[in-house]
Amino acid sequence: MPGSLDDLAVFVGIARAGSVSGAALKLRRPKSSVSRSLARLEAALGEQLVQRTTRRSRLSVAGEALLARAEPLVAALVENLAPRVGAQTPSGLLRITCTVDFGAMVIAELVARFVDRYPAVQVEVHATNVVVDLVAGGFDLGIRFSPKRSLRDSTLVARRVGTLQGQLVASPGYLARRGAPRTVRDLRDHDWVTYGGVETFLLVGQGTKRRVMARGRIRCDDMFFARSAVRAGAGVALLPSFLAEPEISAGSLIAVLPKWQLASGALWLVHPPSRNLPSKVTAFSDLVVEALGAG
Repeated sequence: MPGSLDDLAVFVGIARAGSVSGAALKLRRPKSSVSRSLARLEAALGEQLVQRTTRRSRLSVAGEALLARAEPLVAALVENLAPRVGAQTPSGLLRITCTVDFGAMVIAELVARFVDRYPAVQVEVHATNVVVDLVAGGFDLGIRFSPKRSLRDSTLVARRVGTLQGQLVASPGYLARRGAPRTVRDLRDHDWVTYGGVETFLLVGQGTKRRVMARGRIRCDDMFFARSAVRAGAGVALLPSFLAEPEISAGSLIAVLPKWQLASGALWLVHPPSRNLPSKVTAFSDLVVEALGAG
């Protein structure tokens, strides 16, 4: 098979990432270097392997045929080298995606500890409230929350690393004006700030469960916005504990019906399937488990 093994590996990277720029990001090489590798391979074969557009690249018929032959060779090489690579100290670029609120309140501190612990590692965090495609985006790890015991996306490898609970909160001013709810039934007479279109949820407390209808005039898709609106006196909101507890401790928010909480859900670390995870991925996963105290 013509072409150097390195050029073939770069070609496989382009095919997986869907573009030269995506492959450059994933391989941590300059885009110009990736383009030169592809050009050398195409020159050696006398065939155009990739059809380029402004945003994405598609394999030609010849490219598809080469990928079928080259990918197993590259995968075998990676597998053979993995034991030595895995034993090394974590290094290289770790790309993570998580929600904006959890990223700022929890993951930012863990990333700071991670790069301090492993000086050869760089971390790139993509904070978004949209669930992204890890493979297409070139991410090593995603951090996701599910109210159930499993995730819908069965194509990813998931590791449960903790639980999350929600707490009902309101501002002191709002409660002084409208009165504090004494029972779950009282909640229906209050204003709400709701998140993500969810206006029905299950509260757990006092040995029972109660379903609540949260009909509010303010809806949002960002927990930081919800927190700010509630602090300003807009009504009652259900905030995750990592956002609610610091505000309750500071006195800027008050726990509403503190004996009742949202039914706990699971926090997951997810990654694309791989026989041999890079040590940077396993090391960060272990740090998250260490910090959150779950396996």
